Amino acid sequence: MPELVMQLTRAGFLVLLWLFVVAALRIVRSDLYAASGLKVGIPGFRRDKSGKARGKAPRQLVVTHGALAGTRISLDGRPIMIGRADDSTLVMDDDYASTRHARISLRGTDWYVEDLGSTNGTYLDRAKVTAPMRVPLGVPIRIGKTVIELRS
Repeated sequence: MPELVMQLTRAGFLVLLWLFVVAALRIVRSDLYAASGLKVGIPGFRRDKSGKARGKAPRQLVVTHGALAGTRISLDGRPIMIGRADDSTLVMDDDYASTRHARISLRGTDWYVEDLGSTNGTYLDRAKVTAPMRVPLGVPIRIGKTVIELRS
């Protein structure tokens, strides 16, 4: 084999190796930022000068994806327990949900989601919930394979 072809092959493999390393580092970095609970800006959601969210108040919790898609729960001010337990408000038959997975509760005029020490985590949009986080209208909450939203 000519020397030039051998050198080009080596250089090509070296470039592919570095591309793989860079891609792996980007994935690890994005996973670390998602796990840190970094607050993500939500497009289309703004506050007015008084600090209150514009638009209507949420009136129901809607399951948009998963085995319970289409399920609606009216929001009446009481906390909503989510998990596999029979006494949960939203009983999930999801292999990735814990017995007592998450709670959505009203604090003042805003609804908050908090993870109750689940194994696989709760995600608000793409951010992992590590402390109670305010849930804006229409932003997806992912628990295992199930996605829920607050709607007016």
